[in-house]
Amino acid sequence: MRQGIFPRKPAPLPDYPEKCDIPLLINALASPDPEYRRHAQKALTMIGSEATNELLGILEKKKARYLRLGIIGALAAIKDPEAVPVLIGLLHDPSDEIRWQTVLALGEIGGSAVAAPLTGCLKDPDKFVRHGAVLALKKTGSAPASDDETGWYAAGLPDWDALLHTRSTEPLIFLTRDTDREIRRKAVQTLGERKDPAAGSALLAALGDPDRGVRWEAFLAAEKCGVDPAEIPRGIFGRPRAVKNPLIAGFLNFLLPGLGYGYLGKWWGIMIFQIDITVTVWLFKIRGEADTYSLLFPLYVLLALHAWYITRQMPEDPP
Repeated sequence: MRQGIFPRKPAPLPDYPEKCDIPLLINALASPDPEYRRHAQKALTMIGSEATNELLGILEKKKARYLRLGIIGALAAIKDPEAVPVLIGLLHDPSDEIRWQTVLALGEIGGSAVAAPLTGCLKDPDKFVRHGAVLALKKTGSAPASDDETGWYAAGLPDWDALLHTRSTEPLIFLTRDTDREIRRKAVQTLGERKDPAAGSALLAALGDPDRGVRWEAFLAAEKCGVDPAEIPRGIFGRPRAVKNPLIAGFLNFLLPGLGYGYLGKWWGIMIFQIDITVTVWLFKIRGEADTYSLLFPLYVLLALHAWYITRQMPEDPP
């Protein structure tokens, strides 16, 4: 629900809703006012299963994400099993928040059909979805059926002490590829504490992590897990580097003197740029365009070569 500069007061919601009020109540789920949203959800819950079809119809039309989140929340409150197939389909939605809200809704609705899809969400790339899946599984009374599932439950929380003592290594290896660098760091550290040789390949991959802290923990863990020391430098070599391109630095300095130095992070680059502008304008006035370019061209070439040279001499970022 879009709001203007002077948002209008939303229409009052009925205290005792009827079926005809459903469209009004669904639109209210997108209100920026949390009290208004709660009132709408409570009213839809009072209507019950009669509202399910309209809620699902709008949900499947891929409306605005904020409204879809509200609809999923309302379906969770109504607890109509008819919503389960559509909600299971949303577990593959590209939006992390939609998937997160959906696993929580499936946990509220429950039933035999939700356990397997929720267990699959323990391997979701988003940490909030994984955590929500664990909560939802507990809500439905599902328990891990194997040591492997116990590990995935622990990874979803994440419970590092449980992951340290579980028999399965795969959940920890999975967490070494998480988008959250702190989770990657803790996963690598826990693998080192386990001293499991099976983690060797994952630790070699973690040596090339974009984060320096993760790389250091991977180095320490690799030693504990018996990784061949000769392999460790190659793992570190695979890390991303923030190396500046000499050709870009040279081109920028030739095109607009001083910008090449700015690209390299040199504070005096802007000063050279300002001096060049001043000198160019002054020469234009007293010598004309042709003479100005003929006088400045060799200087531009020299500045371009200098930027290229100092870029080549810059050291790589340390491991």
